[in-house]
Amino acid sequence: MGIRPEEVRRVAELARLELRDEEVGRVAAELSAVLEYAAAIRRLETGPEAVDAPAAGETALRPDEPAPPALAPEQALAMAPQSVDGYFLVPAFVENVEP
Repeated sequence: MGIRPEEVRRVAELARLELRDEEVGRVAAELSAVLEYAAAIRRLETGPEAVDAPAAGETALRPDEPAPPALAPEQALAMAPQSVDGYFLVPAFVENVEP
């Protein structure tokens, strides 16, 4: 199940990618390898025991505890080029916007 160079060119065109002729063969081989890998995964025999679910009574969620901050707000603001009242000051980047 190989990808033909024409298919690679068409997909590249749809994705608005520019591929040189020497790249088309390499990309076709890489995409073919990905599709072969996906086909191999589809052929795997799986049963109910293969379902990735927590055992009864277990939870798949992490404990609801916030992680400690990596930096104190004062440390982060000390590294900022500009700050005002405990907030980072950034230049405006949207101008003349009318609702």
